[in-house]
Order: sequence, then C-alpha cells, then structure tokens
Amino acid sequence: MEYKISNRLKIASIILVLVGGLLWGWGYMSSHAVTKDNVSEYMNDGHHDEGHGDASHGDEHGGASAYVVEASEGDEHAEEGHEMTHEEHVLHQIHNRPYAALYVAAFFFFMIALGVLAFYAIQYASQAGWSPVLFRVMEGITAYVLPGGILVLLVAAFGGSHLFIWMDPEVVAHDEIIQAKEGWLNKGWFFARGIIFLAGWSAYRYFSRKFSIAQDTVEGNSNFKKNFRISAAFLVFYIYTESMMSWDWIMSVDPHWFSTLFGWYVFASMFVSGITVIALITIYLKSKGLLEFVNDSHLHDLAKFMFGISIFWTYLWFSQFMLIWYSNIPEEVVYFVARIEDYKLPFFGMVAMNFVFPLLLLMNSDYKRIPWFVVMAGIVILCGHYLDIFNMIMPATVSDRWFIGAPELGAICFFAGIFLFVVFTALSKAPLLAKGNPFLKESENFHY
Repeated sequence: MEYKISNRLKIASIILVLVGGLLWGWGYMSSHAVTKDNVSEYMNDGHHDEGHGDASHGDEHGGASAYVVEASEGDEHAEEGHEMTHEEHVLHQIHNRPYAALYVAAFFFFMIALGVLAFYAIQYASQAGWSPVLFRVMEGITAYVLPGGILVLLVAAFGGSHLFIWMDPEVVAHDEIIQAKEGWLNKGWFFARGIIFLAGWSAYRYFSRKFSIAQDTVEGNSNFKKNFRISAAFLVFYIYTESMMSWDWIMSVDPHWFSTLFGWYVFASMFVSGITVIALITIYLKSKGLLEFVNDSHLHDLAKFMFGISIFWTYLWFSQFMLIWYSNIPEEVVYFVARIEDYKLPFFGMVAMNFVFPLLLLMNSDYKRIPWFVVMAGIVILCGHYLDIFNMIMPATVSDRWFIGAPELGAICFFAGIFLFVVFTALSKAPLLAKGNPFLKESENFHY
C-alpha cells in the first residue's frame, strides 16, 4: 500500500509558507517601523510599557539580562558610560520580537521530528512488537530532522545577537559571567557543535530508513539486525547530544542562568510532542482509507504514551520549579520571577494545557481509542508545548513586550507549511507497511 501526496495538500503547504512569510514580514516591518526617533511616542500611545527600568549596556539584548545583571555590575557599567536609556532598552526588545518568534516556531517543529526519531530508535532497540505498523509514519516525520535542524541554525545565525546576548561582542566585553563561559559560548564552537549534532542525528535517520526499506525485499533479518545495532548506539549519542543541544539552542538565551534538569525537561517536551504528531498523522491517514492494519489498540498505546509522557513532563517541570522556588537563590529564582510577573497567561496556561488537559482527557482508557478525542487532546498538547518553547525564549529576548500576533502566527504557518510538505512527501516515497519487519505479524495482530 502506497500513499501519494495530494495536490491539495501540496497547495495547502505552499499557501501556509507564503501566508506565514507575509505575516512574519509584516510583523518585522511593523517592529522596525519603531525607531529611536519615535519609540517614546510609541510608548506614550498606550503600548505595553512595563519595562524593567533603565538598563546597563549588558542589557542591550533587551531581555533576561535586565534581571540577571547584579546591581554592582550595572553601576560599574554606568561608570564606564555604557548605560542605556529605558527607550533604547524598549527599542531592542521590540526589534528582537520577530527573530524570537521565528526561532520559537523553527525549534518547535524541529523538536517534533527529533522526538519522533528518538521514539523510533527506542522501538528498534527494545524490539517492540506492537509498533512496526507505525514505522513508516515515524520515518516520514523524521525526514524533517535535517531540513528542520538546518533552519534552526540559520535562524540562530541570522538572528545572532537578537537571540543570544553572548553573540554580541559589546555585551560580552562588559559581562564577566559570559566572559567566563566564552570557552563554550562562542559562535564558532556553537555552530560546530550544532553541525555535529545534526550530522549524527541525520546519519542515523538515513541509515535506519535505508535498512528498513531494504528489509522489505530481502530474505532473512540482516537489515533488521543492523537497525537494532545502530539504534542502540544512536540512543547513547542522542542522550548526550540532546542535552548539549538544549543548553546551546535554548538555555543559552539566558546565559546567566542554568538548570541541571534542563536537558531532560526539553527532552520530555519534544518526546510527547513527537508521539502526539505520530498519532495525529496516523489518524489522518486512516481517515483516508489507508493504514487499515492499524487498529484501535495501536491508537490506544500512542494515547497512553501521550498521557504518560505528559505526566513525566509535569514531574520534571515541577521538580525544576519547586526546587528553584523553594531555595530562593536570587540568580536561580529570577528565571521564574520574570515568567510569573510578565508571562502569567502563557506560563500558567502552558502548565494547564500540558498537564491538566491530558490528565482529564486521556485518563479514561476508553477515550484513548476514540480518534476525535485523541485529536482534540493532541491539539491541546501541541499548543501547550509551543507555549512551553515560547516561555523558554521570549522572556530572555523581548522581556514583557510579548504578544502572539503577526510574527508569531506567521512563523508558525511558515514552518508548519514546510513541515507538512517534507513529511507527506517522505511518506509518499515508500509503502506504508514495513512488510519485511520480523515483528510485523505480532504488530498487525496487536490487541490490548
């Protein structure tokens, strides 16, 4: 059985990219229409103005450094003549927003593909018997890992100091904390690591897909055994590189702050998002009369993972939040102070969407077998994890000048269009059933 991407889906993907690009471009032009000459007028016109007061030069980035630079540092910078006015500070925040919106959406869609790649490797390494009927769906989604990762790195490269204050030499020159981290946080090593991570993930995806398709047409299980071995090795590589990637691509937007749980926290977010997209695409293909070998027990298992990993994400979120909040160490707690003060709705809304809704919607075993119910829960989970990434990036880049408007919606549409086109094109390049897999009969007869 083969799937062919429809012209309607191709056109929809292209429209999403075009509309997204136009919306983001409009947001970019609107933000850059605010200049030094009219920023005071902009603020006086009633636009959101709850800035953190005058900022030192270390604050030029416009975000989190405002509330992590200690007062003594601020005084020292002021003495050196590097003080910024409140208006200049606000202007940087406004100009950062379109770049931050683009980065949030780029990372969100990339992490879905990377989460699916990890889930796929786990199925092979554990020799799971229930999931082989879903392998081609997973392989289609993971086709986005390479283009998605390249897009994230391109946004980071062109966004530069709009996203990462440690990429701005002027900021680094007056920031002792960042100077102490220059051995790790420098442009050359940052992008070199990114290329190494992406090369490793993409190499595994390429060879695993190659062995999977080859297994369909040969006798014996030699290709399956190769896939088993490289999947086990990949998972070791993945655990290390995913943690470092989360430090580099996400946590370093707040270079004065760190959490030892952060790698696991980002992993949980990408894992549950990836599994959710597997479920949504599976349900979509079944609605088109395809994947007749997938039954409601497979859907039930995917929904169980959506439920279970949502609880795991909540455990990690609460562990990180509670320990930092309870210890009340200024340089640590400031991360959550900024989010609770300026991001109440997305911060607490994200917790509700990623924990309360999955708990209520997917607790009942029978609901996990109802496609429209799983779709409803999946949409809530994906929106919640988009907000999770939004909460990680925006406070450090735009401070309290956030809004979900043209640049944010445009960026989502833009990357959603690319994601859909890449994934469904990949799905159309191979049969939807991995018929050579030795566990296929067990998977087809799976009932729970």
